Amino acid sequence: MASLKEILNRRPVAATVRLTIPAGGARPGPPVGPAVGQYKVNLMAFCKDFNARTQKYKPEAPISATVTVFKDNTFELSVRSPSVTWYLKKAAGIESGSGRAGHVVASTLTLKHIYEIAKVKQADPYCQYMSLEAISKSIIGTANSMGIKVEKELD
Repeated sequence: MASLKEILNRRPVAATVRLTIPAGGARPGPPVGPAVGQYKVNLMAFCKDFNARTQKYKPEAPISATVTVFKDNTFELSVRSPSVTWYLKKAAGIESGSGRAGHVVASTLTLKHIYEIAKVKQADPYCQYMSLEAISKSIIGTANSMGIKVEKELD
């Protein structure tokens, strides 16, 4: 239950906008400008904040961002790391997964690749309380659904 002080300090939310933007690639033009600008948010402040938070990622990495816009035209930005499928495709060196997962193998990865991806994803707000083993099992399931075979070691 929220305390009375928290309830009184809450700001009314005007909108919540979800965007997928390349890391370090936020510009005031489309697609960012029309999506966030319609709520009278300072676009330059948004772009600088987003680009500063995503400078540690490769420039082509698709970053998922959630922007909470308040009625007083301020915003709160939540940034997540790229998706597991993007990491798997980059690690496997493929453009897309298998069209017939379970029948046709698109590529093969080792458990070391899976573990490295799990360490990166553990920093996400939704995974920070999960164990590395649980995150790794989830990533292995995603890899199997993409037609990527996971082995202990490559021959």
